[in-house]
Amino acid sequence: MPAEYLPIVVLIVLATGLAFMVVALGHLFGPRKPNPVKAEPYESGMRPYGPGRRRVSVHFYLIAVLFILFDIEIVFLLPWAVVLREIEIVGLIEMAVFMGVLLAGLIYAWKTGALEWE
Repeated sequence: MPAEYLPIVVLIVLATGLAFMVVALGHLFGPRKPNPVKAEPYESGMRPYGPGRRRVSVHFYLIAVLFILFDIEIVFLLPWAVVLREIEIVGLIEMAVFMGVLLAGLIYAWKTGALEWE
């Protein structure tokens, strides 16, 4: 293993160990006062009604997946913007192609009615 990666491995091991230790200490020494109110699901301060396992429309999942897809697009734009001067015109063309593909997907979703909420 190259010596350059040793600090990263040490950091990962320490962070993982600390995370497990904090969870274990909270479980061992944390207060436990269970009651029925604490066991209820909580959503926006409103009392839940009906069963917790209702059927959800597939359309909801489609909207969620599209949101995640276009949200991840922003994650790719930031590193590209940081190194744009180094990658010059080639990087600009590649990002234009990437944005074109995403725009085509958005237009397709819009035209097929995937973004309509009923």
